[in-house]
Amino acid sequence: MPPDRRAGAYRPRRAVVLNLIAVALGLALWTLLSSIGVQGLPGPLAVAAKGGELIADGTLLLDAAASLRRVLLGFVLGTLLAVPVGFLMGWYATARGLLEPYVQFFRTIPPLAIIPLAIVLLGIGEVPKVFVIFLASFLSSVVATFQGVVDVDKTLINAARVLGASDRTIFLKVVVPASTPFILVGMRVGLGSAWGTLVAAELIAAQEGLGFRMQQAQLYYDLSTIFVGLIAIGVLGLLMDRLLLLADRRLTDWQERR
Repeated sequence: MPPDRRAGAYRPRRAVVLNLIAVALGLALWTLLSSIGVQGLPGPLAVAAKGGELIADGTLLLDAAASLRRVLLGFVLGTLLAVPVGFLMGWYATARGLLEPYVQFFRTIPPLAIIPLAIVLLGIGEVPKVFVIFLASFLSSVVATFQGVVDVDKTLINAARVLGASDRTIFLKVVVPASTPFILVGMRVGLGSAWGTLVAAELIAAQEGLGFRMQQAQLYYDLSTIFVGLIAIGVLGLLMDRLLLLADRRLTDWQERR
């Protein structure tokens, strides 16, 4: 077997081993901090027991499903709008001049600051929650898509023009593939923003959801429930990010990787 293939097979195994070591060290540090009584910090066993209780009575699954539904809806809608807007801004100078000021303006405003306005305009149902998550996803993805189009190697575009390719062919065969890595990175950042906005979005009169459950636990100083919610959000976000990373590798396997 060629050396490069052996190295390629070795790297994933080494990464998994390092990941497991990092998790073990994190759990050990967590156990140590809880054992010396740091601000009433619950230990891993106490949090696991609370997680088992919440799973057994169905609370955790219902909350996770509600939060996942909101994040997926906001993230998908934000990405679906961000990609064409980013392409328009990057490909057409007129569209860039018209849209970029608004994108850059709203990008400086934290999505959480939109919550009061969303409540007034959209009420207290599911719509404002999804809208805040949508906004966080959109602003992250649109900038990445725009930058991907702008950074396409001009040599490739000029070579395609010399060979007689039309603008439509250049866009579809050169610009879109070259921008795909940027789009997927933007989607990963947007996904992180969506999950990061979730807890605040569920402040809007939510009756279920991981963020809602954590806020309720805060009132009673129930740190174990808060930790369960944090871990659930982290695990769900990590799984979704791994799926995007897998899609990235499949769609950009033509790229040279280090």
